[in-house]
Amino acid sequence: MPMKPLAGLLLALSCLLGIAATGSVFELAYGDPQLGVVPTSIILAVSAPGTVLTLLMAMAWNNRSS
Repeated sequence: MPMKPLAGLLLALSCLLGIAATGSVFELAYGDPQLGVVPTSIILAVSAPGTVLTLLMAMAWNNRSS
């Protein structure tokens, strides 16, 4: 079954948010984030659940019957 365009966009957004979350974890673990602790923590707090949410939305959107 081919992927629907909106599902593909949601999947791409999920990938970007996952990369942001991973980078934020490493920045915070290193101890001296380039953007500062508070902005990096906010990015992590938004991107981690956003990754899961957009991934689930992409899967649900692609499984909808047309």
